[in-house]
Formats: sequence, structure tokens, C-alpha cells
Amino acid sequence: MSTDPVFNKMQGKIQMAKEMSEDKKLYRYKGVLYPTLMCPEEHMTALDNLKAREDDLMLVAYPKCGFNWMVGVLKKIIAEATGEKNERKTPPLIEFFGPEVVKVMEESPSPRFLGTHLYPDNIPPSFYEKKTKIMVIFRNPKDTLVSYYHFCNNNPVLPTVSWDSFFSQFMKGEVAWGSYFDHALAWDKKIDDPNVMIVTYEDLKQDLKAGVHQISNFFGFTLTEAQVQQIAEKSTFNAMKENSGQSHGNIGNVFFRKGEVGDWKNHFTPEQSREMDEAFNKHVAGTKLGAKLDYQKHCL
Repeated sequence: MSTDPVFNKMQGKIQMAKEMSEDKKLYRYKGVLYPTLMCPEEHMTALDNLKAREDDLMLVAYPKCGFNWMVGVLKKIIAEATGEKNERKTPPLIEFFGPEVVKVMEESPSPRFLGTHLYPDNIPPSFYEKKTKIMVIFRNPKDTLVSYYHFCNNNPVLPTVSWDSFFSQFMKGEVAWGSYFDHALAWDKKIDDPNVMIVTYEDLKQDLKAGVHQISNFFGFTLTEAQVQQIAEKSTFNAMKENSGQSHGNIGNVFFRKGEVGDWKNHFTPEQSREMDEAFNKHVAGTKLGAKLDYQKHCL
């Protein structure tokens, strides 16, 4: 059993979820669906008391866009740059914290490493007021949808759902943490903010070493070339997957599945592919984030 109380609490909730009816696993808070057990209303209201610091490191992603992968990368960057290891096993999602953890975070030493799947306007405003550095990772919507579908069916706290049903729910934004397209458009509005850096899953897969350089520079860490090389080698998706038992306990295989670009081709029907193309063209094409995602290359 882990000595991390928050991690143990999460494991307990996973056990509770196995006895819960599917229709109770999500609930709506301020118009957006969230996992009932992981993000109950008392957690969401507790976030009003989470005060940002200027030197916090914030990692943001829509679900299944590479969040857990980047948690591993950032932990390695911080450890190499500061000499201090973060041994906490819990995902640093602020919406999982609850009132007691928010209090603990007040006393935690800087720099604090935090993360969230929340829509940008639902992140506590002090993170913007304090000009906290925020790194956002996005992934092409077709692979995101596939990864999210498998995640729901392998993670007891989320509803089990058929492929066609999940596709329909995703396209309508009726999934936990809301609409992919709403998230994309909201972050696109902040793409020129010097305190926000948006990276893509696909670019990091293609050249992780360049990504480690970019991320460490953004957060103000100085690394040697050898350190960057070492972090990149230890942070490939496959390396993270192999280590997931240590990093995420017996639920590691839920968080790290394939990590491939293009797996959507094994799932989408031609009609579903066209529907996603139309939605992307309608909502995201023509934006700076849309250009960054290189939809033509990864999704056609």
C-alpha cells in the first residue's frame, strides 16, 4: 500500500466506482460534466480557496491529450534542474484535491507543480492574476477521442460506453470535462499570452528532445545538453508505460495505453471521420491552434 494518503484515497474511490451505477458516475457542475467521485461539488467549490503563486508550474490538457506523459516529463525536468525529486504519486489535478488538500497546498514549498483538465475560464482566476506560467498540451481530436473512449471503458470512475455512443457524446461535448472544441477555442484566445505555452502531442512525439528544451526554457529552468538528452530518453511514451506501475500503481495501464499518432484509423468509420473533419473545419480550422495541430497531416 502506498504511503501517499491522496493516492490511497483515489484507490478507494476506484473501488467505490465498481459498485456504482453507470448513470451516477458523471454529474453536472456549472454546465459541464465531471466524474462524481473524483471531482465532487465540494472539490470544485474548494478551488475558490486555492491561491496561485507566481512561481507555480501549471500543466493543462483536455483529457487524453498527453497530460500524464507530460507530468512525467516535467517531474524529470524539475528534478534535474533543482535536485529535488517529487515523489508524490498523485496526479496533480487541482479538481481532485478537495478542501483538505487545498489547505496542504497552502503550506507546500515552492515551486508547486499543479495541473488540471479544467476549461480555462474555470481555472481559479489567481493563476492569471499572478501571471503563473501555464503549459497546455493539445492533441489531434481523432486520436484524443479514441484514447478517451478506451480510458472510459478501462477506468471504473467513468461510465462504460459503446464506441458509437461515445463518439456521439464526444462530438456534442457531453463527456467529462466538456467539449474538446470549446477547450481548443478558449485556449486559442490565450495563444499569444507570454505566460501560456501551447505544445502539441504530435510535435512532442516527433522530437521530444526539442520539446524538453522548449518546456524547460519556458519554466525558467537551465539544463545541460546531457540532462536534456537523458530526460528525453527516459520520457518516451514506451519508457513511461514500462514505469507506470511505479508512477501510477496498479492503475498505470489505464493511463498509458498505446500513445500512438494515427490510431483513430483503427476505430473511425468513414462517416465518423467526415463528421469530425466538418466539426474541426467549423470550429478550429483557421485559428492559430488549428494550424499548430496540423490536422491535414494527422487526421486525413
